[in-house]
Amino acid sequence: MFVNMILTFVITALALFILSKIPGLGIEIDGFNKLLISALVFGFLNAAAQLLRVPLAAGPLEWLTWPILMLINVLVFAAAAKLVHGFRLTNGWISAALGSVALTFIYHIVEFAAKTAI
Repeated sequence: MFVNMILTFVITALALFILSKIPGLGIEIDGFNKLLISALVFGFLNAAAQLLRVPLAAGPLEWLTWPILMLINVLVFAAAAKLVHGFRLTNGWISAALGSVALTFIYHIVEFAAKTAI
């Protein structure tokens, strides 16, 4: 379990780093320390949001709840940026929405690559 938490933290940090380098997304992170703090805060917020996601994603009508799940992801992304000084969304909610979607894709790609390599 501890190894999974560390792996999730590293993958999230790597994904946030990649996002901060994509021009036009409007995601800025001031340095390596801020990147690690951002990944940690994002992880805690994501874990807390999981309490909302699990009941919504269960059951035969889960496809009806995807807009709510997406909104939760955007709110978590925006909250992490708001809580960490040095993690900014220069385009506001647009950056939060694009960052949330991009983070999901990058996270899963890096996670797959990491698990394949291990």
